[in-house]
Amino acid sequence: MANKVMIVGTGNVGASVGYCLINQRTAVSELVLTDINMEDAEGEAMDLRDTLAVSPSFMKISAGTYKDAGDCDIIIITAGAPQKPGETRMDLLKKNAAIFKDMIDQIMESGFNGIFIVVSNPMDVLTYLTWRYSGLPAEQVIGSGTILDSARLRYRISERLGVSPKSVHAFQIGEHGDTEFALWSLSNLGGQPLSDFLKQSELDEIEEFARKEAYEIINKKGATYYGIGACVTKLVNCILGDEKRVLPVSSYDDFAGVYNGFPAVVGRHGIVRRLELQLTEAEGIKFQKSNNALKDAISQVEAPQIEA
Repeated sequence: MANKVMIVGTGNVGASVGYCLINQRTAVSELVLTDINMEDAEGEAMDLRDTLAVSPSFMKISAGTYKDAGDCDIIIITAGAPQKPGETRMDLLKKNAAIFKDMIDQIMESGFNGIFIVVSNPMDVLTYLTWRYSGLPAEQVIGSGTILDSARLRYRISERLGVSPKSVHAFQIGEHGDTEFALWSLSNLGGQPLSDFLKQSELDEIEEFARKEAYEIINKKGATYYGIGACVTKLVNCILGDEKRVLPVSSYDDFAGVYNGFPAVVGRHGIVRRLELQLTEAEGIKFQKSNNALKDAISQVEAPQIEA
């Protein structure tokens, strides 16, 4: 395998993903950047190449077009209209669905048969549309899911408990958006339930923080990109290294008929399997509510109807 990666969209998020890939030890050997504004893509490629003499990774970096997608192992999609202050992720849907149809058609014309990683918002719905537009098996189309949301959750918990966030095992699941929720029943620190350390009111506060922090960041600085850049890099490394790690990515839920954020085993060929977790009755109701929100969003755009 060539370990060739393409980033579609060289705005703040795409550039941050590229920068993170270079500044971590990674198996990526070639990185291609493309954007509707090719001068921007070329400028980002030049800027990123300037780091290669001192960065921990070395790779071929260039600007390109969808014609270069055919032999890519992974294509990361960050392109689309940005989320503005006061705008929800779902507000972006109709604008970005049209952009995606044309984009995916051109990519598939190149002969691409690798793995899509969708980052653009509303991410779960656009991941679903990417799957339908591309015709690829569902396991080859992955959304960034709730990896970032779960990272926010773990960090906030770690602050309260005075431990490393890497030692906190907790997930936000469902839609990457307003209906996501914390899977508290299966969250722990070293195997001990978090409910042994924190009151329910504290857990509720932390969950709300993880769900709404993106809006606060957008209001303060206009966009979020460092966090997702690091999270997507982790996902890329997991795929290329065939690590088979459990990550809360957006994968296809056969029962619900949508893509949603849920713990899944990820490896070289994409989604190995979604875990079968036992949710509480209250969590099950929240999960259904989240899936219903995603179904409603899909029904707003011209796309093949989903069942279930």
